[in-house]
Amino acid sequence: MGKLPFTAFGTDPSIELERGRKKPMTHDFSADHPLKGVRALEWGAFHAGPGALAILADLGAEVIKIEQPGSGDPIRNLVRFGNFPVARDGHSIFYEGANRHKKSIALDLSKEEAREIVYRLVSRCDVFLTNFRANAIRNQRMTYADLSPLNPGLIYASVSAFGSRGPDKDGGGFDFLGQARSGLMWAMGEPDMPPLIAQFGLIDQMTSVMTSHAIITALYARERTGVGQELKTSLLSSAMFLQYFNVLSALIMDDNPPRHVRGSTDPLRNYYRCQDGKWLCITLRHHSPAVWGSFCRAIGHPELEHDAKLANREELFEHREEFAAFLDGVFMTKPQDEWLRLLKENDIFCSPVNTSLELIGDPQVVANDYLAAVSHRLFGEIKVPGYPVEFSGTPAAKGFTAPHVGEHTREVLGAIGGYGEEEIEALRKRGVIQC
Repeated sequence: MGKLPFTAFGTDPSIELERGRKKPMTHDFSADHPLKGVRALEWGAFHAGPGALAILADLGAEVIKIEQPGSGDPIRNLVRFGNFPVARDGHSIFYEGANRHKKSIALDLSKEEAREIVYRLVSRCDVFLTNFRANAIRNQRMTYADLSPLNPGLIYASVSAFGSRGPDKDGGGFDFLGQARSGLMWAMGEPDMPPLIAQFGLIDQMTSVMTSHAIITALYARERTGVGQELKTSLLSSAMFLQYFNVLSALIMDDNPPRHVRGSTDPLRNYYRCQDGKWLCITLRHHSPAVWGSFCRAIGHPELEHDAKLANREELFEHREEFAAFLDGVFMTKPQDEWLRLLKENDIFCSPVNTSLELIGDPQVVANDYLAAVSHRLFGEIKVPGYPVEFSGTPAAKGFTAPHVGEHTREVLGAIGGYGEEEIEALRKRGVIQC
């Protein structure tokens, strides 16, 4: 890509700024990480929203997180999720995951001076993100209308529960509500089951992915137009987009897609228990005679290749329950690894049904570095989910450590905000900042 002009201010503290003016800078995108040179300011909490800037930080962006002095982001206190502990030695895994690579500044936003600090930093950033509710954003005078005059090139991202319009536009919400309202809870499981929840933070993470996608798109648009913009995402919109084909099918067919019924649905797009109690999943294009023959040989029943009851999709559908029950018996005769070997030798699409811990030993996960080994200052040597995309020239950043409350206040205010040491110390004494 070479060098691209960026409209936001860079990291040089000697640059003199005036509110409402922009000075283009050139950032070198030819080396290191894809978003090197992008700076983002976050005023948010928990995961949906902050997770988006964690993704940008994975890609090399400098992310500054505003936290409340003392307590910080409430997700720091999330040490148990239901009956499952999500902390080690009192440190929340959820906080670490949602805030990896970031810098923390602690500002008491009940004080006008703290808001002035935010305004100064906004003028030096490419991106501002918040996932607080609309009333709180208005009360703090940090809406897009408030901030965009300070930096016309600003990409302003806001994340809500249910969208910016409608009767619930001011309502709050967490991941479970996104799963519930979007229809996802009814999409999982079998018909006789109650609505099901997917653990943990599935829609929070999807919302973060969509928000990061939107921010990067807006940054690209700014390169073409020189103009910033506001973008809005929500738990509801992201959860619906995750289920694109479920929702699309319902709209066009005027009926809800059925929940999966393992014993009476397509036997060749299904999952089966093996002799050792483990499960495997198969997907088969039965309408292909060559693939069907290979499958019959793989399971040790070549005579089925020309069975009239299984001659095509229509016949298979008529006898699906009988054939699924037959396959249940077949797959119970060998352990999972033996079945996977036989199926792969015959080029049948198949996969083990893994638990989260079993991913550690999955040879594909290992070979592709989908779990990254990192050294964490609190947890020691650990493995974490790696960035899911390979870049041949500008790889994503490795690492996982999130900041302590106010760990970078002095650094950010000095190097980016342009405050002198005496000013910073005076702000600290007045309780405006923590450092």
